[in-house]
Amino acid sequence: MTLTGYVVFAHGSPIESANESVRAVAADMAHAGGSRLGGRVLAAFLEGGSPSLPDAIEDLAASGVGRIIVVPYFLTLGLHLQRDLPKLVDAARKAHPGLEIEVREPLDGHPSMAEVLLDRALEGAHETR
Repeated sequence: MTLTGYVVFAHGSPIESANESVRAVAADMAHAGGSRLGGRVLAAFLEGGSPSLPDAIEDLAASGVGRIIVVPYFLTLGLHLQRDLPKLVDAARKAHPGLEIEVREPLDGHPSMAEVLLDRALEGAHETR
């Protein structure tokens, strides 16, 4: 059975607390997924944070995974997901020819997004009436 690793891929920020928030989401994903995921979950960043996507892929490949699923932590399919991510994934595939790398869709369009927005909109609503 092929081991699978996961990368939560975010933009990154020079504000380290923002990067820590992404790492916390990746850790929460790993905890919530448990045995369903069956592999490590790392956060990675396009810029402004560490590790980079190439470094995270290298880390997972060195740990013996044969498949990596990249989960973009972006709302929409914007410039970074259309231009930058494909280039990074192509380079990783060339560097690791035996490694299967898949990229999932961004968060936009996920059925839970409306509920998340509704939750945020209604936070504290009972306190302001």
